[in-house]
Amino acid sequence: MPRGIARDHDAKRAALRKGAARYFADHGFDRASMTGAARACGVSKALIYHYYDGKEALLFDILDTHLGELVETVEAAQGDGLTGLIRAILSAYEDADAEHKLQLDALNTLPPEMQAPLIAHQRRLVAIMSDAVAAERPGLDADRQRAATMTVFGILNWFYMWHRPGKGLSRAAYAEMAADFVQGGLRAV
Repeated sequence: MPRGIARDHDAKRAALRKGAARYFADHGFDRASMTGAARACGVSKALIYHYYDGKEALLFDILDTHLGELVETVEAAQGDGLTGLIRAILSAYEDADAEHKLQLDALNTLPPEMQAPLIAHQRRLVAIMSDAVAAERPGLDADRQRAATMTVFGILNWFYMWHRPGKGLSRAAYAEMAADFVQGGLRAV
């Protein structure tokens, strides 16, 4: 008789994703190993392989969960305008610096069939932000609208590189400043 799924299956999987994301981000996905990921998660290598076939499957689950949750958050904030989207994105990035770093650094290491759904998530995020930019600044030609949209992501996506929690601006204060900055820039174009 097949063994059933443990009651804490989802919680264990989430803990493995979180621990492995930190390990992969700290060591570089290309240099990281499943043995190292298991050690970083405080579990046996056998346990991590019980949940994932290999390093690529684990990375895919990390990124798919991160981007999927980000899409859900952004879709829920769609009606809150550009400022609401900026707040929602920065809030969703909190405690997800490792996942975000992996998205930027390691997504392209996955095979094309694993990249495709992740890129679809990214495109959905860009489309929602593009719509918010267009609502904030109607009449931009397609090239300027795309440039403005990607500029917003540039302002948001690198926050984890320089921000130190508890020092300087809070995440919420930065979200307000970024929104004001973006809106001012859009008025000027």
